[in-house]
Amino acid sequence: MTSKEKVLENTIKRCRERNIILPTYEQLRDPDKIPEGIKDDLKKIGLWDLNSRNLFRLTWKNEPIESGGGFGDVNFIEFPSELSGVKARIIGLVGKYFPTGSHKVGATFGPLISRLVTGEFDPTTQKAVWPSTGNYCRGGAYDSYLLACPSIAILPEGMSRERFDWLEEVGAEIFATPGCESNVKEIYDKCHELTRERGTDIIILNQFDEIGNAIWHYVATGSAMEEVFNKIKGEDSRLSAIFLTQGSAGTLGSAEYLREKFPTIKVGAGEALQCPTLLYNGFGGHRIEGIGDKHVPWIHNIKNMDMVVDIDDNASIALMRLFNEKAGHDLLREIGTSQEVLDKLHLLGISSIANVQGAIKMAKYYEMTEKDIIFTVCTDSMDMYGSRLKEENENNGEYTPRQASADMSRYLTGLEIEHMLELSYYDKKRMHNLKYFTWIEQQGKDVEELNDQWYDDNYWIRQFHSYEKWDEEINEFNERTGLLKDYT
Repeated sequence: MTSKEKVLENTIKRCRERNIILPTYEQLRDPDKIPEGIKDDLKKIGLWDLNSRNLFRLTWKNEPIESGGGFGDVNFIEFPSELSGVKARIIGLVGKYFPTGSHKVGATFGPLISRLVTGEFDPTTQKAVWPSTGNYCRGGAYDSYLLACPSIAILPEGMSRERFDWLEEVGAEIFATPGCESNVKEIYDKCHELTRERGTDIIILNQFDEIGNAIWHYVATGSAMEEVFNKIKGEDSRLSAIFLTQGSAGTLGSAEYLREKFPTIKVGAGEALQCPTLLYNGFGGHRIEGIGDKHVPWIHNIKNMDMVVDIDDNASIALMRLFNEKAGHDLLREIGTSQEVLDKLHLLGISSIANVQGAIKMAKYYEMTEKDIIFTVCTDSMDMYGSRLKEENENNGEYTPRQASADMSRYLTGLEIEHMLELSYYDKKRMHNLKYFTWIEQQGKDVEELNDQWYDDNYWIRQFHSYEKWDEEINEFNERTGLLKDYT
């Protein structure tokens, strides 16, 4: 028996003992394919419960209730013109209705599952390490718990208090690294330190180089956007653009799917103006939590981008107050924003607001009309940022009608097209080449693969379609546990 087969047997035994059944990617794309017996179980389980059946809720189609929900249409919010200041329709998929309240819990599925079903990770002897700037390590800790895998979370000490509190609740081992959102190298350094100390007792699942992160978005997020487009489109509508902050580049995997379906789509990647790595080869700290900086992720297909858009973090923080304070709602109501939309603004966390701002800037740059539809994501909600809102009130005083009016005209309807770049071939190549310094020099990646990412036209196609093989292995794994037969 090979060592991998022995590990696989250990994993199968653990899952059999804990009654753990694994979903396939196709089921997360289309929950209609989930066995009825699993759906019956979910009727008795809360959305955030630490129950392995919630693995089947790593989808955009969860019923938006806290407990016992089934599946339905994709959860999304449309930002009307009186709010955005542009004619184009801006659509944001809503991440709040995932377990943990963020879609990043889906992005952690692939990196761990692909190792469990192939015997590369032993949950009985090893810990899963989730280096992150926020929601990814929360999602990883959650999925690890559901899969009976011990976990370690690594994130910057400057992240919101809510993130740390939640990680403590699920029993993750936590390491807070120096710095803020943009201090990604310090996270990597901690990974190397733990590897030296613990050796094979841990497995590093780095969101910035784990293709499984982006593959989940290719399968689930890209298809969810296509489904919403087909639902809301008019006779002359066109799916014109997608805008996403770069972060780990996982969510940008959805742009790979949409490029296949809508070849003329414009893809915009965003970052904080205070840390303009892509746009100006710059560096710095910022407050848009969850989008990571100072390097280009290994899994980011730069060739698939059309534009870089930088967002001022002051703008995102200002809109956080506008969208969540009484004075802000009063103003938005005066300009014609419906109560239905006002009631949904809490669904936008800080990075979600940055995503909407980037979509607005793209709409203005390309002079889009009512025919154009732009997609983005609302990664998480204000549930993770209550402490930030409190800090703003303590540091800057009560949010007044005058401040609300100023923030709206400057940071929402008055957004300009500065700090943007439509990319030429050599702009993209320059950004791609930045990977060398992080991944080849510091992290030991293969320079030949770096070149394949740029010159091999099939490289990314092979990467994103590997989920089909993983689904086969997931089905084989479930057959070996023998648990699924009672649910079909």
